[in-house]
Amino acid sequence: MTDNTLTLSVFDDIFAICRFSPHEPIPEWAAVGPFCSMTRTSDELSIVCLEKHVPEGVDCERGWRALKLEGSFKFSLAGMLVSIVEALIEAGVHVFTIPNREADYTFVKESQLERALYILRNGFIG
Repeated sequence: MTDNTLTLSVFDDIFAICRFSPHEPIPEWAAVGPFCSMTRTSDELSIVCLEKHVPEGVDCERGWRALKLEGSFKFSLAGMLVSIVEALIEAGVHVFTIPNREADYTFVKESQLERALYILRNGFIG
């Protein structure tokens, strides 16, 4: 039997979600810190990185906090992330997610962090 318990970690850092044209090189400052994510498509290059390293003038949205959700759930239980995101959205929390193989990262605006934690701790995290 699989234990579906989730654990929640909150990063102390503040993150930014940046947008670049699809052919721009990845800036060196973007890969510094405990978390970064880079996605390149034919439409854009998106980078999530530490806000403090983003130079002025970069097209980005600042002020995001990262929540790391870990658990022993498998891909067959992918609906767990959807349930969490839906609960946060229903409560008016702005959400940006980056799922990975071993953990899911959910970003919420810093001003909404306490509300998000309350929702998660009272509905999903044991």
